[in-house]
This record gives sequence, C-alpha cells and structure tokens, in this order.
Amino acid sequence: MGTITKYSDQTETSRMSMKAQEVALDRILVDRFKNGDQAAFDEMVQRYWSRIYSMVHQLLRNQQDAEEVTQDAFIRAHKGLVNFRGDSAFSTWLYQIATNLARNRYWYWWRRKRDKSVSFDAPLGDESDSTLADLIPAEVESPDDITVNQELIDKISESMENLGAKHREILILRNVKNLSYEEISAILGISIGTVKSRIARARETLRAELGEDFK
Repeated sequence: MGTITKYSDQTETSRMSMKAQEVALDRILVDRFKNGDQAAFDEMVQRYWSRIYSMVHQLLRNQQDAEEVTQDAFIRAHKGLVNFRGDSAFSTWLYQIATNLARNRYWYWWRRKRDKSVSFDAPLGDESDSTLADLIPAEVESPDDITVNQELIDKISESMENLGAKHREILILRNVKNLSYEEISAILGISIGTVKSRIARARETLRAELGEDFK
C-alpha cells in the first residue's frame, strides 16, 4: 500500500512539474507575441490545436463543427492576446474561449443530433483507472457477443446524449480532458465547490441513465 501511495505521489509531482514547465513556456510565447513576434503565436497553435480540437469535438460530436470552432477559438485568441493579462494560465484562457464558442454551437445543433459518439477512454471516477471501454469485453467470441457490445455502445452513447449540456460539458472537461478542479473553475467561471457538486450530480445522472446494470 505504501508503494502505491509513493508511486501516486511521484506521478502527481511529475504532472505538476510538467504543468509548471508548460505554463512557463506559454508565458515566454505570450511575451514574444506582445513584442511583435508573430511566429510565437504559430507555436501556440502547434502546441494547442490538437488539444482544443479534441475537447471541442467531444462537446459537439461533429468534425466540421469542431474544426470551425477550433479555428474560431484561435482567431479570437490572436485578436485578444495583446490584452491578455496573465491572471490565469494561457491554456486556461484558451480553453475558456473554445468552451464558450462550443457552447453556442452546441445549443444551435442540439435538436439536430447529427452525430452520436462518446469517448470510451474517459475514467469512471477520480480514484479509478477503469474507463467506459472496460465495460466492453476485450474478446468477441460469437455474433451474439457483437450484438451485445453494440447494444452497450448504443446505450452509453444515448445516455451521454441525454445528459444536460452543463453535465455533459463538465464530465468531458474533468474525465476526458483530465483538467483540475481549479482549471475547470476558471474555464467555466464558477467556484471550485460548484465544480465538484456539478461533477457529482453529472455522474449520478449518468449512472441513472445507464440503469441498474451499471450501478
């Protein structure tokens, strides 16, 4: 047990160190940009495009929408970066821009339901490494198994679709993007206490949607 705790502490320390290095590099790039170095913003785009796109795609579930929102997020960031004061990390600020744009697009397409998908790599809880993918057997032995697996995928997709926008959004930020409570608080503009309670309610709602077999 002591070994596991030690490993967990080392992992968290390593994660925090990497985060600090990332924030420091972002600050250098922001300063370069404000001093007239346009190439600095190109580096920011390279560093964050795939991350922003991934998050937006999880929210919107449509490739074209995700690409347009991601592009718009960087356009707005480019225009607003000169006034960026650094009260939060650049990444948090950028996620906030992208999340707000995705929210607007999400509500516009809500009734259309053009695409249904869900990330099966999302952890089931803070203290568990199990994911939604773990619910699906790794080996398929018969056509009946294939049918059951597809039914399970459809059930999870439907349950995620039925979540309210705020609940689905916060589960993606926490469990898919693995953002901290502090980062989510800054992105959504709500208190850390509200973040925690909203996550708890979202998970409870998802479990209720999935039914008794998933509790």
